[in-house]
Amino acid sequence: MTATGGPAPALRGVFVRYAVAWFYLAGVSAAELGYVLLPQPDRAELLRWASTSVHNLTHYPAACLIASAFFPTSYLLAWPALIALALFGAVSVLGTWRTAVTCAAGQILGTVVSEGIIAYRVADGSLPAADRFLLDVGPSYVVVAAIAVGLLYGNWLVRVGAGIDLALLIFVGQIFSGLSRLEVAPVGHVTALLTGAVLGTVFARRNIGK
Repeated sequence: MTATGGPAPALRGVFVRYAVAWFYLAGVSAAELGYVLLPQPDRAELLRWASTSVHNLTHYPAACLIASAFFPTSYLLAWPALIALALFGAVSVLGTWRTAVTCAAGQILGTVVSEGIIAYRVADGSLPAADRFLLDVGPSYVVVAAIAVGLLYGNWLVRVGAGIDLALLIFVGQIFSGLSRLEVAPVGHVTALLTGAVLGTVFARRNIGK
């Protein structure tokens, strides 16, 4: 007889089940490594290209929406842990593809709403034209969308992890600072959090109904 079990199939199963979390964690880690190895001027140029600024969204929306989600600019060592807590927790609730859709929607809607407000305010003259080139990069919209899922529908362990993530982002990352002034980051984070809550609810209820 040949054994059909063992560690290899088990590990393969874990990778497949959590594929989107593994992919995103590896992608951000690789992007961080590449970023720190670049000379300082090249780092700045890379972030300007990846930024989901009004200017970049006008010229190459898909590329900057994808690229911006992989390049944090601060707390580089913390982001892999924050991503792991949020994404693995969300996948345990929704599965890999529904988590991917939820997090992608958080990134897209968080960006479109926040940068749309900037575009409108620049057009009506309440903000300077230079604000069309604001730097807007990082994985936080993806992470907060996943956090919403974990907080609402995860088991106690997932909820604890999501709560730690959110507390760190609020009190250390200051992700909601400037919301009353409709600044890009806080508006985007609120939008991504609500997106995660709404889509997470839709997908979780479908899972429960099966």
